[in-house]
Amino acid sequence: MANNSPPLNKTRPFHGLYVITDPTLCPHNKLVQQVAQALEGGAKIVQFRDKTSDFQTKLQLCKQLVRLCEQHHAYFIVNDDIQLAKRSGAHGIHIGKSDQNLLTARQQLGEHAIIGVSCYNDITLALTMQNLGANYVAFGRFFPSKTKPNAPQADINTLIQAKKTLKIPVVAIGGITAKNATKLLATGVDALAVIQGVLAQKNIQTAALRISQQFTV
Repeated sequence: MANNSPPLNKTRPFHGLYVITDPTLCPHNKLVQQVAQALEGGAKIVQFRDKTSDFQTKLQLCKQLVRLCEQHHAYFIVNDDIQLAKRSGAHGIHIGKSDQNLLTARQQLGEHAIIGVSCYNDITLALTMQNLGANYVAFGRFFPSKTKPNAPQADINTLIQAKKTLKIPVVAIGGITAKNATKLLATGVDALAVIQGVLAQKNIQTAALRISQQFTV
């Protein structure tokens, strides 16, 4: 199959700890500081996820986070909002099964934008998205998740198959902690997406470091 995905920045691999924000864990007045701590702990990708705040509030926060991620040579991704990604200068967007489709996102954000897609436990969907131009795909959840307790269960064999089949980076998500990360990393997965395992911890920087140090360069 052809791979139509635009190349990622060769000097900044899409690899490592991928931290996703949560408004219940990251109130507006603490969000930038918390993300800074995660970046200091080695996070390489940050996704802003907020389904409840007003657009202008989200825009101002995202602009700050873009600058912060650039300072740490990390990618900044917006969840499910093309206009927010476009106006904030984000590096890309993450879309899910019911979100704006990939082709619309590519058309509006341009060929250099990073577009990630949630593929749950579906290799066929991931292949389709790769061939439509996705830059990475995410599978999960792999462990019980407080953020999305009803998310469908994914099989670790899906990651193994994905790494053998796909040409684009593969991300695992769902209840990941420093203790259970090893099993997923053994599959060769490119990134681990974490919410509670970093942002719900007393020391965010230390929690991030414990996961990011498990990645091989």
